Amino acid sequence: MKYILTVIAIILIQFSFNTKESPIQPLNQNNSILAFGDSLTYGYHAKPNESYPAVLARLSGHRVINAGIPAETSAEGLRRLPRLLEDESIKLMILFFGGNDIMQRLPMEKLKTNLKSMIAMAKAKQIDVLLISVPNLNLFGFSPLGLYDDIADEENIPLLSGMLADIISQPSLKSDQVHPNAKGYKMMGEKIYEKLKEEGWLKN
Repeated sequence: MKYILTVIAIILIQFSFNTKESPIQPLNQNNSILAFGDSLTYGYHAKPNESYPAVLARLSGHRVINAGIPAETSAEGLRRLPRLLEDESIKLMILFFGGNDIMQRLPMEKLKTNLKSMIAMAKAKQIDVLLISVPNLNLFGFSPLGLYDDIADEENIPLLSGMLADIISQPSLKSDQVHPNAKGYKMMGEKIYEKLKEEGWLKN
Protein backbone atom coordinates (compact mmCIF):
# COMPACT_ATOMS: atom_id res chain seq x y z
CA MET A 1 0.00 0.00 0.00
CA LYS A 2 2.83 2.38 0.90
CA TYR A 3 4.51 1.58 -2.43
CA ILE A 4 1.31 2.33 -4.36
CA LEU A 5 0.87 5.66 -2.59
CA THR A 6 4.48 6.56 -3.37
CA VAL A 7 3.98 5.79 -7.06
CA ILE A 8 0.79 7.87 -7.14
CA ALA A 9 2.61 10.79 -5.49
CA ILE A 10 5.40 10.63 -8.07
CA ILE A 11 2.90 10.61 -10.94
CA LEU A 12 1.09 13.62 -9.49
CA ILE A 13 4.36 15.52 -9.08
CA GLN A 14 5.36 14.76 -12.67
CA PHE A 15 1.94 15.83 -13.87
CA SER A 16 2.24 19.14 -12.03
CA PHE A 17 5.59 19.82 -13.70
CA ASN A 18 4.25 18.95 -17.14
CA THR A 19 1.27 21.28 -16.71
CA LYS A 20 3.05 24.16 -15.03
CA GLU A 21 2.09 26.60 -17.79
CA SER A 22 -1.23 28.42 -17.55
CA PRO A 23 -3.99 26.78 -19.61
CA ILE A 24 -4.91 28.35 -22.93
CA GLN A 25 -7.33 31.21 -22.46
CA PRO A 26 -10.04 31.55 -25.13
CA LEU A 27 -9.90 34.89 -26.94
CA ASN A 28 -12.68 37.36 -26.34
CA GLN A 29 -13.99 39.84 -28.89
CA ASN A 30 -11.65 42.59 -27.69
CA ASN A 31 -8.47 40.52 -27.98
CA SER A 32 -6.05 40.88 -30.90
CA ILE A 33 -3.80 38.30 -32.54
CA LEU A 34 -0.21 39.17 -33.47
CA ALA A 35 0.95 37.39 -36.63
CA PHE A 36 4.72 37.69 -36.30
CA GLY A 37 7.12 36.54 -38.97
CA ASP A 38 8.79 37.25 -42.30
CA SER A 39 7.61 37.21 -45.93
CA LEU A 40 5.38 34.19 -45.31
CA THR A 41 3.41 36.26 -42.80
CA TYR A 42 3.60 39.45 -44.85
CA GLY A 43 2.04 37.69 -47.83
CA TYR A 44 4.84 38.05 -50.37
CA HIS A 45 3.58 37.70 -53.98
CA ALA A 46 -0.02 38.34 -52.93
CA LYS A 47 -2.28 41.33 -52.26
CA PRO A 48 -2.54 42.56 -48.64
CA ASN A 49 -6.06 41.17 -48.31
CA GLU A 50 -4.82 37.77 -49.51
CA SER A 51 -2.17 37.27 -46.81
CA TYR A 52 -2.79 34.61 -44.19
CA PRO A 53 -3.35 37.21 -41.41
CA ALA A 54 -6.06 38.84 -43.55
CA VAL A 55 -7.68 35.46 -44.18
CA LEU A 56 -7.50 34.59 -40.48
CA ALA A 57 -9.05 37.93 -39.52
CA ARG A 58 -12.03 37.28 -41.77
CA LEU A 59 -12.50 33.74 -40.51
CA SER A 60 -12.07 34.49 -36.81
CA GLY A 61 -13.66 37.93 -36.54
CA HIS A 62 -10.63 39.09 -34.54
CA ARG A 63 -8.19 41.88 -35.27
CA VAL A 64 -5.07 40.21 -36.64
CA ILE A 65 -1.95 42.36 -36.79
CA ASN A 66 0.22 41.51 -39.79
CA ALA A 67 3.74 41.99 -38.42
CA GLY A 68 5.56 40.18 -41.20
CA ILE A 69 8.65 41.71 -42.84
CA PRO A 70 10.10 40.08 -45.97
CA ALA A 71 13.69 38.78 -45.78
CA GLU A 72 13.88 39.27 -42.01
CA THR A 73 15.92 36.86 -39.91
CA SER A 74 15.00 35.72 -36.42
CA ALA A 75 17.68 37.99 -34.92
CA GLU A 76 16.14 41.03 -36.62
CA GLY A 77 12.67 39.97 -35.55
CA LEU A 78 13.79 39.57 -31.98
CA ARG A 79 14.93 43.20 -31.91
CA ARG A 80 11.58 44.61 -33.06
CA LEU A 81 9.27 42.36 -31.05
CA PRO A 82 9.27 44.29 -27.73
CA ARG A 83 7.60 47.35 -29.26
CA LEU A 84 4.92 45.23 -30.91
CA LEU A 85 4.09 43.55 -27.61
CA GLU A 86 3.28 46.93 -26.04
CA ASP A 87 -0.21 46.60 -27.55
CA GLU A 88 -2.23 45.41 -24.55
CA SER A 89 -5.02 44.00 -26.72
CA ILE A 90 -2.71 41.22 -27.98
CA LYS A 91 -3.42 37.92 -26.24
CA LEU A 92 -2.05 35.49 -28.82
CA MET A 93 1.12 35.55 -30.92
CA ILE A 94 1.47 33.32 -33.98
CA LEU A 95 5.23 32.83 -34.33
CA PHE A 96 6.33 31.88 -37.87
CA PHE A 97 10.06 32.52 -38.25
CA GLY A 98 13.10 30.71 -39.57
CA GLY A 99 13.00 30.61 -43.37
CA ASN A 100 15.60 33.30 -43.89
CA ASP A 101 17.89 31.86 -41.21
CA ILE A 102 17.73 28.55 -43.05
CA MET A 103 18.33 30.00 -46.53
CA GLN A 104 21.21 32.15 -45.27
CA ARG A 105 22.68 29.09 -43.53
CA LEU A 106 22.77 30.85 -40.18
CA PRO A 107 23.40 28.68 -37.09
CA MET A 108 20.33 26.66 -36.18
CA GLU A 109 21.20 26.87 -32.50
CA LYS A 110 20.98 30.65 -32.78
CA LEU A 111 17.59 30.36 -34.47
CA LYS A 112 16.40 28.19 -31.60
CA THR A 113 17.71 30.68 -29.03
CA ASN A 114 16.03 33.59 -30.79
CA LEU A 115 12.68 31.80 -31.03
CA LYS A 116 12.79 30.84 -27.36
CA SER A 117 13.58 34.47 -26.47
CA MET A 118 10.56 35.66 -28.48
CA ILE A 119 8.36 33.15 -26.67
CA ALA A 120 9.71 34.30 -23.31
CA MET A 121 8.90 37.92 -24.18
CA ALA A 122 5.33 37.00 -25.04
CA LYS A 123 4.86 34.88 -21.91
CA ALA A 124 6.13 37.75 -19.77
CA LYS A 125 3.19 39.78 -21.12
CA GLN A 126 0.75 36.89 -20.50
CA ILE A 127 0.44 36.37 -24.25
CA ASP A 128 -0.12 32.82 -25.52
CA VAL A 129 2.01 31.53 -28.39
CA LEU A 130 1.31 29.25 -31.34
CA LEU A 131 4.56 28.14 -32.99
CA ILE A 132 4.56 27.29 -36.71
CA SER A 133 7.39 25.16 -38.06
CA VAL A 134 9.45 25.99 -41.13
CA PRO A 135 10.95 23.01 -42.99
CA ASN A 136 14.59 22.70 -43.94
CA LEU A 137 14.99 23.82 -47.55
CA ASN A 138 17.46 21.88 -49.70
CA LEU A 139 18.08 20.73 -53.27
CA PHE A 140 15.87 17.71 -52.74
CA GLY A 141 12.88 19.64 -51.42
CA PHE A 142 11.73 19.96 -47.84
CA SER A 143 12.64 18.00 -44.74
CA PRO A 144 11.40 18.43 -41.15
CA LEU A 145 13.45 20.59 -38.83
CA GLY A 146 13.39 19.05 -35.36
CA LEU A 147 14.22 22.23 -33.48
CA TYR A 148 10.59 23.37 -33.69
CA ASP A 149 9.38 20.21 -31.98
CA ASP A 150 12.08 20.68 -29.35
CA ILE A 151 11.04 24.27 -28.69
CA ALA A 152 7.35 23.37 -28.45
CA ASP A 153 8.16 20.61 -25.94
CA GLU A 154 10.56 22.73 -23.89
CA GLU A 155 8.23 25.74 -23.79
CA ASN A 156 5.03 23.70 -23.48
CA ILE A 157 3.30 25.52 -26.33
CA PRO A 158 1.23 24.24 -29.28
CA LEU A 159 2.99 23.60 -32.59
CA LEU A 160 1.52 23.63 -36.10
CA SER A 161 3.88 21.43 -38.09
CA GLY A 162 4.10 20.50 -41.76
CA MET A 163 1.75 23.20 -43.06
CA LEU A 164 4.22 25.07 -45.26
CA ALA A 165 5.74 21.94 -46.80
CA ASP A 166 2.24 20.63 -47.62
CA ILE A 167 1.32 23.87 -49.40
CA ILE A 168 4.59 24.46 -51.26
CA SER A 169 4.63 20.86 -52.50
CA GLN A 170 1.56 21.67 -54.61
CA PRO A 171 2.41 23.72 -57.75
CA SER A 172 -1.07 25.23 -57.89
CA LEU A 173 -0.59 26.78 -54.42
CA LYS A 174 2.84 28.39 -54.76
CA SER A 175 4.28 31.47 -56.48
CA ASP A 176 7.92 30.36 -56.25
CA GLN A 177 10.01 27.70 -54.52
CA VAL A 178 9.34 28.97 -50.99
CA HIS A 179 6.27 31.26 -51.14
CA PRO A 180 2.59 30.43 -51.55
CA ASN A 181 0.35 32.26 -53.98
CA ALA A 182 -3.04 33.73 -53.04
CA LYS A 183 -4.63 30.26 -52.97
CA GLY A 184 -1.79 28.98 -50.83
CA TYR A 185 -2.07 31.82 -48.34
CA LYS A 186 -5.82 31.19 -48.16
CA MET A 187 -5.16 27.56 -47.25
CA MET A 188 -2.55 28.69 -44.72
CA GLY A 189 -5.06 31.00 -43.04
CA GLU A 190 -7.65 28.23 -42.97
CA LYS A 191 -5.25 25.71 -41.45
CA ILE A 192 -4.17 28.18 -38.75
CA TYR A 193 -7.82 29.01 -38.03
CA GLU A 194 -8.59 25.31 -37.55
CA LYS A 195 -5.57 24.95 -35.26
CA LEU A 196 -6.72 27.88 -33.12
CA LYS A 197 -10.12 26.23 -32.73
CA GLU A 198 -8.55 22.87 -31.97
CA GLU A 199 -6.37 24.33 -29.21
CA GLY A 200 -9.23 26.29 -27.65
CA TRP A 201 -8.34 29.89 -28.50
CA LEU A 202 -11.37 30.17 -30.78
CA LYS A 203 -14.82 28.69 -30.34
CA ASN A 204 -15.96 25.94 -32.69
